[in-house]
Amino acid sequence: MYRKSKLKLILLLMSIGLILGCQKDTPKDAIPDHENLTMKSNIINENRVINIWTPPAYNNSEQSYPVLYMPDGGIQEDFPHIANTISKLVKQGDIAPVIVVGIENTERRRDLTGPSSVASDAEIAPVSDGAGVFREFIRDELFPEIKKRYRVTQQRAIVGESAAGLFVVETFFLNPEMFDIYLAMDPAIYWNDHDLVKKAPDRLKKMNDRQLKLWFAGSDAEDIFHDTEKLAKILQVDAPSTITWTYLPQPNEHHNTIFRATKETAFKWGLWK
Repeated sequence: MYRKSKLKLILLLMSIGLILGCQKDTPKDAIPDHENLTMKSNIINENRVINIWTPPAYNNSEQSYPVLYMPDGGIQEDFPHIANTISKLVKQGDIAPVIVVGIENTERRRDLTGPSSVASDAEIAPVSDGAGVFREFIRDELFPEIKKRYRVTQQRAIVGESAAGLFVVETFFLNPEMFDIYLAMDPAIYWNDHDLVKKAPDRLKKMNDRQLKLWFAGSDAEDIFHDTEKLAKILQVDAPSTITWTYLPQPNEHHNTIFRATKETAFKWGLWK
């Protein structure tokens, strides 16, 4: 019995590590034309590389644009395939032009997770609970820097998968004023003993003063889909009328395929027309 329990724990930790680490066997994407800047953050006390894609019409107009922000936004991370997808959808007329701002990771699990008292969480992310500080960096340093350098509107969206999806959902509940649109693929909301799901009903009842959109999807990852299913049921009962939301279960997709499989659906549903 002890050996079986130990094996089960090891498999669970490996599964969680895959999810939080976002290890992917994915194709190489063409790197789109983009700009980048290195910011010295006084809040996080480190330099952060920011990648920015602007729509084709940006340099030939005086128009201001909404912004899609993304954690996991490094060139070796998700920035290329997301920027290329946005470029394609803009060109097809499926969405309005939008600026994409990708934040390159330094210590991913620290920045994308909140506090946890669960031993298995600590095994996978020994340094965690940096999400609050990371949000502060985005709100108080990155937003003003992007506004200073680019013509932007007050409209903002955020997209993320796995641990970044956890960050998206946590931001939706804790700091809903930061973004208008929240898009999360396979969010790791089992974190800290499913705390976000457990507290969702009470938090939703207080979120009736702002128009928000929430889109999320769940793959066949057992550690995740139980919680995404529960969150969808809670939203059906407790979401105020000011929140427009949808949940897309994808039982035929895996954790390492769901981002690419659902991103166009998410952007067409969620982003500006």
